[in-house]
Amino acid sequence: MKAALLQSGLRMIYPPRCIVCGVLVDSDFGLCGPCWRDTPFISGAACNLCGVHLPAGPDADEGNLHCDDCLNLPRPWTAGRAAVMYRDNGRKLVLALKHGDRHDVVRPAAIWMARAAQPLLRPDTLIAPVPLHWLRLLKRRYNQAALLARAVAQQVDHAWCPDLLIRPRHTPTLGIRGRDERFATLTGAIEVHPKRKHRLAGRHVLLVDDVMTSGATFTAAAEACLAVGAVDVSILVLARAGKEP
Repeated sequence: MKAALLQSGLRMIYPPRCIVCGVLVDSDFGLCGPCWRDTPFISGAACNLCGVHLPAGPDADEGNLHCDDCLNLPRPWTAGRAAVMYRDNGRKLVLALKHGDRHDVVRPAAIWMARAAQPLLRPDTLIAPVPLHWLRLLKRRYNQAALLARAVAQQVDHAWCPDLLIRPRHTPTLGIRGRDERFATLTGAIEVHPKRKHRLAGRHVLLVDDVMTSGATFTAAAEACLAVGAVDVSILVLARAGKEP
């Protein structure tokens, strides 16, 4: 009773607001109608390797569609999904989480990501975030991929390991770099934590990050997992950067 009264009091002082625009909404961690409409959720046909939205013809096998990037680049993982496209409100949410200390984005994002991840999950799936180098973690104070991975693991009731992977070598920011330079920069930059290798033997790993652009980071992470005994790797992101279909 006291808890309910306290919660009601808090809602009067801090009424729920849209996580994008800030207007009043009916429930915590939600989107208002216009922001929901303008958030580019990925539904229907999508690339089976990275999750980007794709147009599907009447004869297309939606379980085996691949985008141009995934057709032209070898991927060490076998399947991938994304919740939204990295544009409009999708981009705003990623940047708010990554650079704006907006941890309130994590809960709804994890719900959307968990829904997208359903085709990827297996009984032995181990969920793990893409790691940050300790210098970048010290500057940012948190790893947004780890926040998402933990919340997704809670949503789908699967095991997760926050420090499965480490980034022993500091790499420059990838934002302004081209695709080839991204891959060259990240080659060998991610490793499995020496004390966590036993958790990978014979398991399927689901790697989680906030956004995928070229896939260079996921490539380094997936190769590290496979090198020490993972049988398979899938990827899951909040947002996928890509061209409009």
